[in-house]
Amino acid sequence: MRNLIERLKVGIIQENPIFMQVLGMCPTLAVTTSAENGLGMGLATTAVLMGSNLVIALIRKLIPSKVRIPAFIVVIATFVTMIDLLLQAYLPDLHNALGLFIPLIVVNCLILSRAEAYASKNSVLPSLFDGLGMGIGFTVALTVIGVVRELFGAGMIFGMQIMPDSFEPAVIMVLAPGAFFVLGILLALFNVVKNRKANA
Repeated sequence: MRNLIERLKVGIIQENPIFMQVLGMCPTLAVTTSAENGLGMGLATTAVLMGSNLVIALIRKLIPSKVRIPAFIVVIATFVTMIDLLLQAYLPDLHNALGLFIPLIVVNCLILSRAEAYASKNSVLPSLFDGLGMGIGFTVALTVIGVVRELFGAGMIFGMQIMPDSFEPAVIMVLAPGAFFVLGILLALFNVVKNRKANA
């Protein structure tokens, strides 16, 4: 159990997909115009990560090494299709907001890297927790970026007005340059904290 908890901590903090590994930049920059979009994309990616890690760990000994990557992509695409259809059926507003980026989860380098680097070499339970930890880390990062962009770009968080009526939104924050600004500042903060811990 201790090792499983450690897998969660690795995914959320030590090897956070966005703040430490800088993976999955397309959805990070494109869909974090609001906290809700960031949270929705993060949860969708988490579900795909957990499902694909689970199945790949189950069938890893049956897949010939020469065709492992195509096989992994088939498994990942299956879960992405399921998530896409579920969102379309039950959360159509979120589905419309995320748009093309839901099918593009198939080519998210985070998911394929976890399949190749971890799930294909480990048993089912640790792989499931690896997917959960990485998914939570990805979700937290997207949501934080979305909160900052929505707060300064629209004066709201999760659609609720936070800033006073006199607040002038910085429109750039909900545009593409705003995503780069926020991501750059958060990456710098993470590196400062990491270096201080290393030198302590």
